[in-house]
Order: sequence, then structure tokens, then C-alpha cells
Amino acid sequence: MVKIKVYDLKGQKGKEIEKPKVLSGKIREDIVAKVIEAKKQIQPYAPSPVAGNQASASGKIKHHRHVWKSQYGRGMSRIPRKALSRKGSQFNWVGATVPNTRGGRRAHPPKVISMINTNKINKKELKIAIISALSATAEGKLISKRYARLNETKITNVPFIVDSKLTGLKAKQLIESIKQIIGKDLFAAIEKKRSVRAGIGKLRGRKYKSNAGLLIVVGKEEKLKSGSFEIVHSDKLSVVDLANGGLGRLTVYTENAINELGAKLK
Repeated sequence: MVKIKVYDLKGQKGKEIEKPKVLSGKIREDIVAKVIEAKKQIQPYAPSPVAGNQASASGKIKHHRHVWKSQYGRGMSRIPRKALSRKGSQFNWVGATVPNTRGGRRAHPPKVISMINTNKINKKELKIAIISALSATAEGKLISKRYARLNETKITNVPFIVDSKLTGLKAKQLIESIKQIIGKDLFAAIEKKRSVRAGIGKLRGRKYKSNAGLLIVVGKEEKLKSGSFEIVHSDKLSVVDLANGGLGRLTVYTENAINELGAKLK
């Protein structure tokens, strides 16, 4: 079995463990792409089901004589109307409800059901995809290929598995520790940054854009908070976290997280 080293909080290589199978599986880019496509989501939106249909409007306007609500001889269309005022059998009313009237309902509004992704993935394919995405984080070539700022830099010290004491660090200590573990060059390439969008999108609720940054995977019982890195628990880790945008996301695992992933995906 291939041995890999676990980093301590100062970036020094400590004890050795066997390389988990979840980090040494065959990388199937086709299945990963299929799963990413199936997991795509958009925020469903639609008008209220009763929008434009809330006013009481009668559609029983007649065009012959001596009938209640008759419009004989007036040249009025038979669309449903809501009464604004009435005097005997004389009405002041306006069209309502139907799409061709002011304030009426829309003819074909957006429907939530059309926005819900119903694509399904086989369990075996899902397992292959997550193992492929995990294994890609241990391949230096894929990592340097994914990040343009690394410019095909040779990376040999992956995967990054760290002592679980990492979760006890404060914010500044965590940043310094990660910088020592992955190296300053890698840290500069994946440091999470936020910038103001150049286009008109900044007027439409998309003022800022940011890169994905480093991913830290912790055990399901471990707690870690940081605004500088994306943090995911091992039991909630998905292919989208690891491979959205391409295989080979730079990832740091705690020792507990690796053990839990190995037990889950054996």
C-alpha cells in the first residue's frame, strides 16, 4: 500500500497512514460531468396562483333584451367584468380576470414545475463520481490544470491531510497554518477574493463576484468557521463541492474527515 503523510499544524509532515482508496480511485471525468449536470439548480419563481384572478368578475354578460346584466345595443364585448358601481340594472364596470384586460391574469406565466430538475443518477454512478472527484484532489496535474494562476506548476505534495487539531484554531491561526501546509505559492493562487463586477450586472443584484477558494473538509462532528475558506462536513460533501468548474479542486482534509469518507465509500 502507498503511504502518505499527515501534516501537523506547522506544515511539517508527521505520521504516515495508508493512502485511502477514496483518494486513489480511477478518475471518470464523463460520469463526474453527468452528475454535475444532473445537480444543476435554479431558483424556481412564479406569480401567485391567484394573481389577476382575485376580483369577483362575472362572465355572464348577455347581448339580448330584457335580461339581467344585459349589454344589448352597447357594442360591448362579452369578457368577464367586475362591477365598480351599480344603479338598478345599470353598471359601471371594467374588464377583469382574462389576460387581455388591464390587471388580468397572465396567459402563460412561469411555472415552478418547469424549473425543478428531475434528472436522476444511479447510486453506483454517484459513488463513482464522488470517488473520482476525491481522487482528483490528490492529482497534482489536475490541480495545476484547473487553476490558471498556477500555470501548469508541478505539484507533488498532495493530498493535503491535516491533524484534526486544525479545527481548534482561531481565524488568524488557521490562515497561517493553511499557508504553511499548502505553501505560499499555492495559497496565493487559491486565496478567496471578492471583486466588483465589471458589467451592468452590478446594477441587478450581482455587484460582487468571488472565486471558489480553498475547500476544507472536516469530520461530521468537527466544528470550524472561517470566511476565508469554504468548509464542508464529510457527511455533506458532494461532487458539486469538489468538481464544479472542473476536477482537481485544491482541498485540505482533516484526518477524521478522511477516515469517515473511507468508511462511507468503502
